[in-house]
Amino acid sequence: MTSPQPRIDHPVMPKGYGVPDDDSGLLPWSWAEERLTAADNFWFSTTRPDGRPHAMPAWGAWLDGALYFEGSPETRRARNLAGNPNLSIHLENAVEVVILEGVAEDVPKPPRGLSERLSQIFTAKYGGPPWEYKPEPTQWDDGGLWLMRPRVAFGWSSFPTDTTRWRFGT
Repeated sequence: MTSPQPRIDHPVMPKGYGVPDDDSGLLPWSWAEERLTAADNFWFSTTRPDGRPHAMPAWGAWLDGALYFEGSPETRRARNLAGNPNLSIHLENAVEVVILEGVAEDVPKPPRGLSERLSQIFTAKYGGPPWEYKPEPTQWDDGGLWLMRPRVAFGWSSFPTDTTRWRFGT
């Protein structure tokens, strides 16, 4: 499955920031997907029940246009998402920036083909030292797997000249 192709433009920013007024410098969505696929750590921003923000790094796997991530329902992130599934995710890299915004979805027992692919991705990324994390495809049969498909994403590698917004859906 391939990722949906988004509408691409520059985000709206104050004039003084120097974002181009035309379509020059826009980055293709493939640029963002390369970085999402290669990333080891992602910063997740959620909202606590009382409205306070919560940020936490975690592992993830970019697959078929979605970021899959794990977590016990007891984690602060999972408890926040259960009450408010709106989510922002940012790569660790502050030079080649990719930011995703969307809604997290709890994935009940995933289809076997998906769980096998995720097991392979997580093992390839985190199976060696220092983590030695090698989940079996049955790891998520009883829950603990989430996904987020972006509604909007932002990225740049040479701010402000290539600052790009990708919008998905209608």
